[in-house]
Amino acid sequence: MKSNLSGLNRIPSLDIVRGLVMVVMALDHTRDLIHNASIGSDPTDLATTTPALFLTRWVTHLCAPTFVFLSGASAFLSLYKKKDLPEARKFLVTRGLWLILLEVTVVNFGIWFDIHFEMLLLQVIAAIGIGFIALGLVLRLNPAAVGITGLVVILFNQLAGGAFPESPSTIQALLRSLFQPGFFPVGEHRLILLVYPPVPWIGILFTGYGFGRNMLRDQKSRIRLCITLSLALLTGFVVLRFLNLYGDPNPWAPQKSDLFSVFSFMNVSKYPPSLMYALLMLGIMFALLACAEKLRGRVAGIIQVYGKVPLFFYLVHWYLIHLVLFGLLFAQGYSFSEFEFGENFGRPRGAGGYPLPVVYLVWVGVVVALYPVCKRYGQYKAAHPEKVWLRYL
Repeated sequence: MKSNLSGLNRIPSLDIVRGLVMVVMALDHTRDLIHNASIGSDPTDLATTTPALFLTRWVTHLCAPTFVFLSGASAFLSLYKKKDLPEARKFLVTRGLWLILLEVTVVNFGIWFDIHFEMLLLQVIAAIGIGFIALGLVLRLNPAAVGITGLVVILFNQLAGGAFPESPSTIQALLRSLFQPGFFPVGEHRLILLVYPPVPWIGILFTGYGFGRNMLRDQKSRIRLCITLSLALLTGFVVLRFLNLYGDPNPWAPQKSDLFSVFSFMNVSKYPPSLMYALLMLGIMFALLACAEKLRGRVAGIIQVYGKVPLFFYLVHWYLIHLVLFGLLFAQGYSFSEFEFGENFGRPRGAGGYPLPVVYLVWVGVVVALYPVCKRYGQYKAAHPEKVWLRYL
């Protein structure tokens, strides 16, 4: 197996796919804050959704598993290049702790704009942080063994999660939270919402780490492997989903129309990520990786800008979307004193949102506005490899 990393810092296809899912992710967060649907409503609820709203939400399901999987693959490539196990372990653990800290501070303030932090939402950044810490603890294992461990978790997480039913017992609740989403009151005025339970996402990150060694192959072999894996995963999804035997807590069923029946078939569970969810989304991810291997030119270069600085983009985009939301509220005639921060994102009680075309317009504006910022930061980061703090952002 010939290495393609000698003299190269990055693999373009990874940055392209990572950048693509970061851009798509911004659509979901723009919809959360701007759309006229009631806050907390489920856009994939087939009883109330529309085709456009369903697809707007469904396509963003690709983002989290791709981001987590590629984080694992990138961790392998970084270790391969440095060949310093103690240093790699130290970096993974410290970066993991840093990501958790960012989640409960910078990210949560960007989501809620609540200076009291009455609601702490633990999502993908914290999940990756915990995954990095776990990966740091098992680095002495063969990457293949780590990857197989991740696959076992993906396959059987649903069974393991079912072994811990809801219970008033604190220990039982903590054990359940390793596999299932949950909420934990802290005092009288604070609530922790765990929407990304650690174990299933560690499984995806470990699988990505085990896959990372395949990125050392030559380009032709990588394309062939990604196409093979994509076809295998998507075929497995179609067969298992059709049988409705195992793999998702919500079986599909015929609906009021053929289109909504297809939606039911596609409507897999993300919280926690089910086997069907992993098969479908990772199958699509591998297809995108295969395509990205041949993608060059201006479009690829633009997408790579976001993919080279994903955490920076993630942190900043929340604040920019919120500033747009505030501008729209001012345009509706609301004053700052009427804003309700916390679970309302700043929306005054009863304030209406905007239809999907406006959501898409705002999303495009946010992505375009962040392009020069991300490009400048990426250039600065590449020009200053001696600045250790840049590795954490």
